[in-house]
Amino acid sequence: MSVPEQFEGFMIEDSKNWSDFKKQKFTPKKFESHDVDIENECCGVCGSDVHTITGGWGELATSPICVGHEVIGKVIRVGDAVKEFKAGDRVGVGAQVQSCMQCKMCKSDNENYCPNMVDTYMAPYKEDEGHSDKPMKDSSGNQIFSQGGYSSHIRAHEQFVFKIPDNISSTDAGPMMCAGLTVYSPLVRAGCGPGKKVAILGIGGLGHFALLWAKALGAEVYALSHTPSKEPEAKKLGADHFVCTKNEKWSEGLEFTFDFILNCADMTNEFDIATYLGTLNINGEFHNVGLPDKPLPQFQAQVFTTNGSKMGGSHIGSKKEAIAMLKLASEKNIKPMIETIDISEEGCKKAVEKVKVNDVRYRVTLTGFHKAFGTGKN
Repeated sequence: MSVPEQFEGFMIEDSKNWSDFKKQKFTPKKFESHDVDIENECCGVCGSDVHTITGGWGELATSPICVGHEVIGKVIRVGDAVKEFKAGDRVGVGAQVQSCMQCKMCKSDNENYCPNMVDTYMAPYKEDEGHSDKPMKDSSGNQIFSQGGYSSHIRAHEQFVFKIPDNISSTDAGPMMCAGLTVYSPLVRAGCGPGKKVAILGIGGLGHFALLWAKALGAEVYALSHTPSKEPEAKKLGADHFVCTKNEKWSEGLEFTFDFILNCADMTNEFDIATYLGTLNINGEFHNVGLPDKPLPQFQAQVFTTNGSKMGGSHIGSKKEAIAMLKLASEKNIKPMIETIDISEEGCKKAVEKVKVNDVRYRVTLTGFHKAFGTGKN
């Protein structure tokens, strides 16, 4: 199948005009032996996309930039060393497209922590599949940066490409590639399952996936939210209990309760963290996957000593975990709550602005890629 020399995407120029998308062409990384070329069908819209284009997580490393790292599409070409995929396979790509594949992290199913990883967008490529110190450059001598999934095609190392089970729709699978995996990984690493009491803090794009996974894994699930109107949906998604944190005394009676709190909220900088830590069981963990633009509030180290609690965080998940997550979703017919918007300059603008103000129940998937880019003929 033919692959264009340049891909096309909906891109922004700067963070001052963060929702002004223009369709432009860009040069992808050089095609190498472990690469998989994918013709995109749809792409989820992640809070990370908004943090990036607004400058909330720092200045843009390159411009223009095409974001999006919840991509579903069809394989149209594979490199000589690729064994797992063939043309025609329906696959997904998440928030990482390359790592060194040689360090101890990569060799222990922790490639999502490789110090030489390449994010799906706004990360610089190096020659020789990242093993060289030499920057990868285009024909004009400009360094090539990764570009994301609001685009016609994506190119990724096979380690970061995942087969999608037949009974999961593309629009549902898209948000699983980042949001789903980001919460699945810490839940399973924490031993979420029967006999564990797990609290999901923040019922939004991440949190609603966390409720689905925690319930499917067999834990007793608590939903913690400052929005009381979310209780019916939270229980429908899998919560056994709902706690409204808007109540000033919400934590009374919950001391030493939770084995694990998965914090999916985006405003942790405004939380009274000591109160949350106080609800943890002995050696329980307050684990962060919601990453606010602002620093966490100050608190005394003594808050950890009353119950031996701890605080941590994590970054997406491994391929091994992605495969297990998709298997779980397929076997238990797990369906996230998804809104769809056709991709276009206006569609991208609408999608990111909805995510920015939290006007989504609970993820957005951009669709209509073949019409927008004139693809889908292969």
